[in-house]
Amino acid sequence: MPEDDIIDVSDFDPNFRDEIAAEPGGEYIRRCFSCGTCSASCPVGGVTDKYNPRRIIHMALLGMRQEVLSSGFVWLCSVCYTCYERCPQDVRIPELMNAIRNIAVREGRIPQTFKTQVGQLRAHGRLYEVGDYENERRQEYDLPPIREESAQVRQILDDMDVEEEAE
Repeated sequence: MPEDDIIDVSDFDPNFRDEIAAEPGGEYIRRCFSCGTCSASCPVGGVTDKYNPRRIIHMALLGMRQEVLSSGFVWLCSVCYTCYERCPQDVRIPELMNAIRNIAVREGRIPQTFKTQVGQLRAHGRLYEVGDYENERRQEYDLPPIREESAQVRQILDDMDVEEEAE
C-alpha cells in the first residue's frame, strides 16, 4: 500500500457526526447501516463515481470532517429524493447533504460556482441577464418583457448576510 493511501486517524473528528446530527436535516445520520441502496439508486452516481452517498455518510460517521467538507462531492446531490424514497432506514439523504452543506458554508467552504451565482443574483435579480434579444423574442410571442428586479433580490441577500466573495 503506497504511503499516500494511509489514512491518519488522528485527524478524524469524533464529534463531526454529532455536529451533523444537530443540524436540521442531519438528525438521522446514525441510522445508516451502509446497505448501499442510496448509491445504487442515485442518478448522479450513475454519471460520476465522485458522488457516492454511502461513502459520504461513512466518512462523516468516521469523523473525516476535513475530507467531507473540503471535497466538492457533497455539492453534487441533485435533491431528486430517489434515495430518500428507497432508504430502508429513513436516513433522508438529501436533507443530510443539505445539513453537511450548511456546515461547509458556515466554514466558508463554498464552491466558486455558487459564489458566481450570488454575483449574478445581485447584478440581475436572477441567475442570468435578460437582454434586448430575449425580450424581442418574448415580444414575438406577445409575452411581456422581463425587467431586472435586482434591488429586491439584493435586499434579501443582504438580510440573509449572503456575501458575494471575490474570486
